[in-house]
Amino acid sequence: MKKYFWVLLIAMVPLIEIRGAIPYAVLWGLPLVPSIIVAVIGNMIPVPFIFLFARNVLEWGKDKKLIGPFFTWCLQKGEKGGRKLEEKAGRGLYWALFLFVGIPLPGTGAWTGMLAASILNMDFKKSTLAALGGVLLAGAIMLALSLLGVGAYNLTQ
Repeated sequence: MKKYFWVLLIAMVPLIEIRGAIPYAVLWGLPLVPSIIVAVIGNMIPVPFIFLFARNVLEWGKDKKLIGPFFTWCLQKGEKGGRKLEEKAGRGLYWALFLFVGIPLPGTGAWTGMLAASILNMDFKKSTLAALGGVLLAGAIMLALSLLGVGAYNLTQ
């Protein structure tokens, strides 16, 4: 049970998210289905809070002495991600959000995607569904890569 708790926590961490939680579960030999469910839940827990509150908190804190530079960086990252989504997507903005969250590359994921959706004033329900789809896609990709990596390692032993 303790290892599942770690899967949940890892999946909630910005920039790591499900991309770190799935490999952790595979490396520890946890059963896959419960691990994936826990990782998806962990990755999705922050999503509504990011969408509803992150922009306001970041705007409030960008002028503060200690936290200002980090909050400004977060805002700039969200705005940059939002502009990229808009430029590439056109009318398929929610599909672009789905792919942005779903392709497990550095700087992408549910945290950045939902911050961008918030900054772009996208629809909450559609954005959340796109993020969920993206988290599922990222989870499937990371599961495949993790299993391939563990399998390749086991072949060398």
